[in-house]
Amino acid sequence: MLLYLHGFNSSAQSGKAQTLLAWAAERGLPATCPDLPDRASAAMALCEQIIAASPTPVTLIGSSLGGFYAVWLAEKHGVKAVLVNPCMTCDEKIAKEIGLWQKNWNGGADYLFTAAHLADLQALRIAAMTRPERYLLLVEKGDTVLDYREATAYFMGAEQVVLDGGDHGFTRFTDYLSQIAAF
Repeated sequence: MLLYLHGFNSSAQSGKAQTLLAWAAERGLPATCPDLPDRASAAMALCEQIIAASPTPVTLIGSSLGGFYAVWLAEKHGVKAVLVNPCMTCDEKIAKEIGLWQKNWNGGADYLFTAAHLADLQALRIAAMTRPERYLLLVEKGDTVLDYREATAYFMGAEQVVLDGGDHGFTRFTDYLSQIAAF
């Protein structure tokens, strides 16, 4: 099963999530994209339930913050993960959001980002992956939200697709769906 994990303040209604789900359905591939709670501990609990209930091995696909989550899950469960413009130091990058109200881009829900949110993220940080062969990295150099070089350094030894141009949304996601499924 393909398990797509969306980014910070996104949802299962995001463009990549919907594209993946439609593409997988056309091919009879099991795939899901849950709406992840804003607290990382609750998001991982939900993902753990999905992984435990899956009748087939899970391949994780994580975008941005979802990539951060995917690494934690892949290391814990020994499964493969595809990272799409991942944020590997989300706990550091999102720290400035403490005390600020957030709005989910696709769902519209408001919540206050607290020190507890940050502590949840810090608890999930994986300093280094253990088995590069379990990872496929997809990044576009035009991402103005995250520096693609952080991800390429973190995933040294893993299969990497590094593309010129693009943006944080990974504009060529559709072009790589077959490679993702084959991985």
